[in-house]
Amino acid sequence: MKKIGILFGMEDTFPQAFIDRVNSKNVDGIIAEAVSIDKVVQNKGGEYAVIIDRISQDVPFYRAFLKNAALTGTNVINNPFWWSADDKFFNNALADTLGVPLPNTVILPSAEHPTDTNANSFRNLKYPLDWEGIFDYVKFPAYMKPYAGGGWKNVYRLENKDEFWQKHKETGQLVMLLQEEIVFTEYFRVYCLGCKAVKIMQYEPRNEPHLRYVHNGPPVNKKLLATIKDYTIRLCKGLGYDFNTVEFAVRDGIPYAIDFGNPAPDADVNSVGEENFEWVVEEAAKMAIAAAKKQKPGKINLTWGTFMQEAVAAK
Repeated sequence: MKKIGILFGMEDTFPQAFIDRVNSKNVDGIIAEAVSIDKVVQNKGGEYAVIIDRISQDVPFYRAFLKNAALTGTNVINNPFWWSADDKFFNNALADTLGVPLPNTVILPSAEHPTDTNANSFRNLKYPLDWEGIFDYVKFPAYMKPYAGGGWKNVYRLENKDEFWQKHKETGQLVMLLQEEIVFTEYFRVYCLGCKAVKIMQYEPRNEPHLRYVHNGPPVNKKLLATIKDYTIRLCKGLGYDFNTVEFAVRDGIPYAIDFGNPAPDADVNSVGEENFEWVVEEAAKMAIAAAKKQKPGKINLTWGTFMQEAVAAK
């Protein structure tokens, strides 16, 4: 019997719906359940053929457990090694190589020295930086946000240089991105599962969280939808994320990728709505079952993005 587990935290609606959907399909030799963890011993595991990870970004103990599980044969979705390694700035750089339009973006040193460092730790960093060159490249208004993390934490909209200097001081030891604002006419959030199943959702990021998903919105140009689907699959294959969301802001008919490293995306029925919830539950169940069927016990079964595959192949 192959087991599919889901590892989750405070979310309520998606995990049980996922378990019920997998089990309702009555696939011979496959069952789903909530992951149960007791003692974790090095290089021991393999109880689960597949684990859907919804929480390890917030619980380092879980991340370590999942890496160990992956070593012993579990297909962890999403790959915990890549999830630990990537960040928003690298993701932007990779997206640029994939031909996906992006807002102009730079990475900034933290406003305060990291703990246990001082000025001598930064002798390789030019001082002062070419701030005028940075501002000319990004332009204002702009957004400043952490290079890693999510949940709209520590995100600032800046009108000018004076606001930048004021707000950057408040970010402490956080490493921040400064990013061009895309003044959009349309905005989309896109589920992508298994790097192939795509659900494009109209989205209004300026609304309160429970009002951001637009239901019964205006019709969308079919060519634009096809382009968004193409860019979404390019990004998810490049990164190697099997369960992800990608956000696009459309300016002058061009969809710019704004946020596309969301390996534990919102899937709560109370925010995404019934139709989107039904889609993501069904597609996640189908993806997990397919992964369980393909899983080879005792082997590495993780998904790796084309970036990593090409890097290894070049050796």
